[in-house]
Amino acid sequence: MEHPLSDWTTDTQPALLRIRTVTAATPDVAASERAYCEYLGCRVVERSTVPPDLAAAWRAPAVAGAAMVTLVPEGESNVFVRLVESAAPAGYAPLTTFGWNAFEIIADDVHALAERLENSPFTIIGPPRPLQFMPSIVAMQVRGPANECLYFTMESGDRETSILPPPVGFVGRTFIVVMAGEDFPTLLRWYVDRFALRERPVRQSKVAVIQQAQGLSRDQTVELSAIGMRERGNLIELDAYPTGPGFPAASRPVVPGYLPPGNAIASFDVESIDAFAAEAACPVQRRNEHAYGGRRTCILVGAAGELIELVETDIMS
Repeated sequence: MEHPLSDWTTDTQPALLRIRTVTAATPDVAASERAYCEYLGCRVVERSTVPPDLAAAWRAPAVAGAAMVTLVPEGESNVFVRLVESAAPAGYAPLTTFGWNAFEIIADDVHALAERLENSPFTIIGPPRPLQFMPSIVAMQVRGPANECLYFTMESGDRETSILPPPVGFVGRTFIVVMAGEDFPTLLRWYVDRFALRERPVRQSKVAVIQQAQGLSRDQTVELSAIGMRERGNLIELDAYPTGPGFPAASRPVVPGYLPPGNAIASFDVESIDAFAAEAACPVQRRNEHAYGGRRTCILVGAAGELIELVETDIMS
C-alpha cells in the first residue's frame, strides 16, 4: 500500500538537499541551553559569540557579540540546533505571524516525551495524537522557553517504509520546517521555482494549534502542503494563514537590528551556492563555526521575510 506522504505530483531534482541547522532566537541563551540539553537530550558542540559579519549576513547587526550555542541532537553529528541571544518584542505569540513558525523533530516515542516535558520549560500546546489521514504517525506540539514552536513526530508503524526519517535517539533531528505567509500560491512558487522542490497536493486543513493560537473557529481551515527536498523525509511545510478583517495573522514583529523572535532561521545544505549568490542578502562567506565547518554560506530572504541560510556541501569549493 502506498504511504500517504508519497503522493508527489512532481518529480524533480531538488536543490535543497536537507535541513542542516535550525536557529532559535532567545532572550536567555543559558536557560534555553539547559532546557534543550536536559529535556531533549541535546549536547553542546560549540559555545561562542556572533561575529559581526555573520550578524550582518543575518540582517541583525545588533546580535553581533551576542551569546551563541550550537547543539546536536542525540545520536547525530552533522545536524544542528543553534541558540542565539536576541531581544524579543513585547507580546510576540508563536503561530500568529508570517515566517518560520515551527521546527518539526523526529522522536522515538512522543508519548514518553510528553511525560518527560511535564513541569519543564516546554509547554505542550497540542498533546500527542495520530494524524487524521496518517494514523500511524503521531505528533504533538510544544512552545519552547524562547517562544519557539516545536513539533515532535513519531512513526508508530513500519519505520522502514515510512517517509519519516528514522530516529537515532530519543529525540532526533529536525526534518520539517514550517513556513507561514498570506498567499499560498506565492509561497509555493517562491520555493518550488527557486529550489525545484517536489510538490504534493494542496489541502485545506483544520490545524488545532493554529486555531487556538489565533483564536479561530474550529471550522477555520489553513491552506497548506509539504514540499520535498532531495533527502528522505526532509520537507518544508507551507501554511497560508487566513488574513483580512477579523483575522489576527500579521508580519513578524522584530526588535530593530535583532533576529526574528522564536523560530528565526532555517539552514539547508545545497551542492553549490553559486546559483543563489546573486540574490543573497550579503556576499557569500566561508565560515569556520561548527555549524559550517569551513563551507561557503549565504542568506536569502524569502517571500514572507523569512531568513533562509544555504550551506554548500563541497568543502573544497
